[in-house]
Amino acid sequence: MTRWHWASLLLAVCLSGCASLPGATTDTVDGRTVEYVQAGQGTPVVVFENGLGARLDWWAKVWPDTVAETRALAYNRAGYGRSDASPLPRDGAQVVQELRALLQARQLPPPYVLVGHSLGGLYMQLYARQYPAEVAALVLVDSTHPEQMRGAGNPDLWPTWLKVAFRLGTSDVVKQELAALDATGQRVASLPVDPSVPVFVLSALQTPGASSALAEDVRQKRADFAHLYPGSTQVWVDSGHGIPLEKPEAVVSAIRAALQAARAPR
Repeated sequence: MTRWHWASLLLAVCLSGCASLPGATTDTVDGRTVEYVQAGQGTPVVVFENGLGARLDWWAKVWPDTVAETRALAYNRAGYGRSDASPLPRDGAQVVQELRALLQARQLPPPYVLVGHSLGGLYMQLYARQYPAEVAALVLVDSTHPEQMRGAGNPDLWPTWLKVAFRLGTSDVVKQELAALDATGQRVASLPVDPSVPVFVLSALQTPGASSALAEDVRQKRADFAHLYPGSTQVWVDSGHGIPLEKPEAVVSAIRAALQAARAPR
């Protein structure tokens, strides 16, 4: 991510409690408490994955229209909200295994429509590449790129104020997920794409506060999703990074398109 993305992350941490997603409860999965919300009827099940520093409330403006179409589940990863922290690594491989365990505990059958925002999009990419038979469609909402930490996204290039703000303003689990982000990205990049899985990409047009060089890095990485997923549908949204809060209708439209593609004969 660029410096602007990380400034957006700090904003996301502050905004994560602004919206509300009623009906959240907890379940015990593999001996650990997990906070989640589940509603709706039908298949395929839509599964939401939050961005770095964000909680399930980020989907509040998307949730009502989604559960009117089918069954859906949103949850908080380990260490967020009422979900217990975990001593296990906070890399994508572990996150995907914990999500699969939750879905099995809730008796929600695959294949799923996976929806991920920001870092959640990187985790959902890993899920789709590791277990393509369990994925009916993939929706990436201004997703983290597998190479996001390379080049201009290297944290060593952050300005001092941002390093201090990140260190003081984020939780231990956010720091752990960030530290594992590049390894997760490289794991994603090492696995093949299943061309039978429909992919829908929402990319933000706005890069406020970024220099021209950094803005170009953001644009190139966003545009590269069309090459990462040949045949995908990419929509550019007049929004900042927080598309689920700023332009929820774009996310709802992408989910509807993903459901239609998932239900169509292959």
